[in-house]
Amino acid sequence: MDIIFLDFAKAFHKVPHMCLLAKLQAHGIDGCVLEWIASWLQGRMQRVCLDGHSSRWAFMLSGVPQKSVLGPLLFLIFVNDLDSNVRNVLLKFADDTKVFGKVNSNVDRLQQQENLNRLHNWANRWQMEFNVTKCVTTHVGNGNIEFQYSMQGRQLDRVKTAKDLEICISSNLKSAEHCYESYSKANRMLGLSTEFQI
Repeated sequence: MDIIFLDFAKAFHKVPHMCLLAKLQAHGIDGCVLEWIASWLQGRMQRVCLDGHSSRWAFMLSGVPQKSVLGPLLFLIFVNDLDSNVRNVLLKFADDTKVFGKVNSNVDRLQQQENLNRLHNWANRWQMEFNVTKCVTTHVGNGNIEFQYSMQGRQLDRVKTAKDLEICISSNLKSAEHCYESYSKANRMLGLSTEFQI
């Protein structure tokens, strides 16, 4: 099995308001509720301050506020159709996304690559972007052929261990790496050194 961990580039900041409102309407959210959400999203302004200098104020045409209840919910509605054309399993939790499936032959590899191409097309259509430098592949199973995948013309890095929702997923599916990571983190919090062998 090959697992591809995907990373949206500035996911919550890039959601275009007009596209989001169109998707909300397609989900049956209209009338006063849609108008209220539109007024909550639009009209926001921001500026950049650096070393005592400030840019001009500019209206925000994209992004959902993260430190709110509604912001992450709107993001989930926005990416709800991400898996509509994907033929393997796609799991998403907020902006953490992974696609995986069995890869025993070149046909399976081509299907997985086609999934990545479809995800890239979805991102282009909805004005989102994957941070390809942070997208990685983990090959699971003995005798895995370890096919190479690419997105946006760049080959994805292959890793033995990847973090998914703060859990270390290793290519051998054993928990030793995660246990070591948790042990090290706890010792750092206590100010102790780590002398733990995997």
